[in-house]
Amino acid sequence: MRHYLDFEKPIVELQRKLDELSQHSQVHSMALNLDEEIASIEQKLAETRREIFANLTPWQRVQLARHPKRPYTLDYLQTAFTDFHEIHGDRLYADDRAMVGGFARLEGEPVMVIGTQKGRDTKENILRNFGSAHPEGYRKALRLMRLADKFHLPLITLIDTAGAYPGVGAEERHIAEAIAVNLREMMLFSVPIIAVVLGEGGSGGALGIGVADRVLILENAYYSVISPEGCAAILWKDRSAAPQAAAALRITAKDLAELKLVDDVVSEPLGGAHNDLPTMAETLKVYLLRHLQEVQAFSPTDRLHRRYERFRHIGHFTEKPASPPVEPA
Repeated sequence: MRHYLDFEKPIVELQRKLDELSQHSQVHSMALNLDEEIASIEQKLAETRREIFANLTPWQRVQLARHPKRPYTLDYLQTAFTDFHEIHGDRLYADDRAMVGGFARLEGEPVMVIGTQKGRDTKENILRNFGSAHPEGYRKALRLMRLADKFHLPLITLIDTAGAYPGVGAEERHIAEAIAVNLREMMLFSVPIIAVVLGEGGSGGALGIGVADRVLILENAYYSVISPEGCAAILWKDRSAAPQAAAALRITAKDLAELKLVDDVVSEPLGGAHNDLPTMAETLKVYLLRHLQEVQAFSPTDRLHRRYERFRHIGHFTEKPASPPVEPA
């Protein structure tokens, strides 16, 4: 069943009219010729779709990033990569199904891929903990990163999480420490690291696998220290102010590229990644191969230096000096 967002209603109405005309044309093919009307609506539908998706607000892009049909990590592992062999467990506590990873090939080249994974239905969401990893998830990720470093394999991380799991059990097993260790260790691995924000990139849960030589983001994804709803609850005391918060936070791909928080924006098919997974996967593969080739050209020492400097410069800004007061005439 197709899932439509609120701002897609004009598209839904036109699509409904088009379907009705197409059915009438098939049933009454001898008596009625509706080809001209069908062509007119098809043109209008295409124009409406282009206009809507060319002028999305930040909040509408957040909605697209959370679309229930949006491709997740395992979808890309089945399309953009080949020969994926999943590795389970952190060898310390448990296997967190919200974090998946293992060996794979990207256009024939062996790589290690790690990513957060959401579920499609209630049962799978419970299994995947809605994409919010526990400490053991980040420790499993670290185990796989160390394997990648040991065998000199490029590391690719795929981020799609609202944040790390904030429950009591996660706190008891030291979620903050697990993420902090990942941040430290990812800064020290000599292998190339490429991180991609596929949908939601929430807080430390995203950053726990996001320290990389290159950070890419899909066109309709977002990357933020806090969700728009959380920001609205704090600043406006009302979660319904989330659209205002989304605009103020500057969390869309375009804003992040302007702020130099990401290195490249991966274009999506018209209507979002969920509308055409094969095309989206092929596009992502092209971006990954290009950036991986560029990062591999540096020596390990140079690569580590550039990675360190990249993150050290995040957050630097310059204020314009205040204008001197105008003396009264």
